[in-house]
Amino acid sequence: MPCYAIDGVIPVVHPSAHVHPTAVLIGDVHIGPGAYIGPNASLRGDFGRIEIHEGANVQDCCVLHGFPRKLCVVERDGHVGHGAILHGCRVGEGALVGMNAVLMDEVVLGARAIVAAHAFVAAGQQLPAEHLIVGSPAKVLRPLRAEEIAWKAAGTATYQQLTKRCLESLREVQPLAEAEPNRPQLPVFEVAPKLETAGRDKPVDG
Repeated sequence: MPCYAIDGVIPVVHPSAHVHPTAVLIGDVHIGPGAYIGPNASLRGDFGRIEIHEGANVQDCCVLHGFPRKLCVVERDGHVGHGAILHGCRVGEGALVGMNAVLMDEVVLGARAIVAAHAFVAAGQQLPAEHLIVGSPAKVLRPLRAEEIAWKAAGTATYQQLTKRCLESLREVQPLAEAEPNRPQLPVFEVAPKLETAGRDKPVDG
């Protein structure tokens, strides 16, 4: 992986974590046990520290950064979807940030909360645990249902399994000219797309 020291500060990656070879780590970055960092993610700890805690995942093309001496943290079992941007914020334990969402400085996302895809969360917002946050600018929509919290936990568990699979079998290869006979099949996991909520949700504030 491209891994760079700056001002003598070197990234730290736990041996049980998986960081894709195309992800970039710079400076004061800490990757915890069992964490997953996807292809082309950029974690720039050149101003403030970035912490990815145990079992968390940061997926393809995410960008994590922050202002000087400010933390950017994804807590245990946090889940950051493809293309999301986190700038000097904190994602609580078991929380989910949807694809292409943006969380700005000093945002605190409560435990097991979900930020919907493409949401923009303005600086300084304190978002409650186990709630759904949507929109641009983002608003608290409603409390999460038990099945939605369970769905998120299952998705994160799948990424934790992916970490182990990558450590065991991911390797760079040359493509085949054609599919081989008796081609191996990928494992099947029991995670379905998110439950439909359209038409039955209203913002908490009105």
